Amino acid sequence: MGRAHEVRAASMAKTAAAKSKLNAKWGRAIYVAAKAGVPDPDLNQALKKEIEKAKREQVSADVIKRAIEKAKGGSNESYSFERYEGFGPNNSMWIVDCLTDNHNRTLTAVRTAFSKCGGNLGAAGSVTHMFTNQSVFSFEGSNEEEILEGLLMNDCEVDDIQCEDGIISVFAPNTAYSKVREALVSMIPDVNFLEDHTTWVPASYVQLETEHDQQKFERLQTMLDECDDVQEVYHNIEVSESEE
Repeated sequence: MGRAHEVRAASMAKTAAAKSKLNAKWGRAIYVAAKAGVPDPDLNQALKKEIEKAKREQVSADVIKRAIEKAKGGSNESYSFERYEGFGPNNSMWIVDCLTDNHNRTLTAVRTAFSKCGGNLGAAGSVTHMFTNQSVFSFEGSNEEEILEGLLMNDCEVDDIQCEDGIISVFAPNTAYSKVREALVSMIPDVNFLEDHTTWVPASYVQLETEHDQQKFERLQTMLDECDDVQEVYHNIEVSESEE
């Protein structure tokens, strides 16, 4: 059928695999949140948060429904949260968050990814002390002073607020996520969040100065992404827009 067909088929397979990985990731997160509390997002804020995040990544309503129904059905699947901290190319620092039903399998997969890319895992706390766990919101706007005043009037704790190129970014403690989000929605009912999540923000960044380091970085990202147990990956490598 020709080279063009092969390229299209490979691209479609890659897209399908990425979609499957995304559905599995959020299905697992929603199942764990529902299983840990009431399987009703109106009564379970952790579940509501996971559903909102899944919807932003265009996870289908069917995937979300199946995960909740699975939790309601009394499934005996049990997942634990695991966090790994490691060092990658050019002494970059990495945080890898996982949900797993097999600790040894996950540890082996993550350790192998780092070792094959010239890095290594560190002890708990060896990396996170150089990051801040924050809530981050960004949306179109220009009056950050008005937004800050409104948040403070709603008794919200805010670490920083910035405005650049018509985009306002609000940084708050990770524990203040729900309160800040509710305040922003009440202040701007039609707000369209460009960013709306909790994340690990590095205190400083490193650059990859050689092509070899860039290759190791890309390989490490790929290997971690291919691990089904990995939910989120954070690092302090400064990545240009063309590389994202």
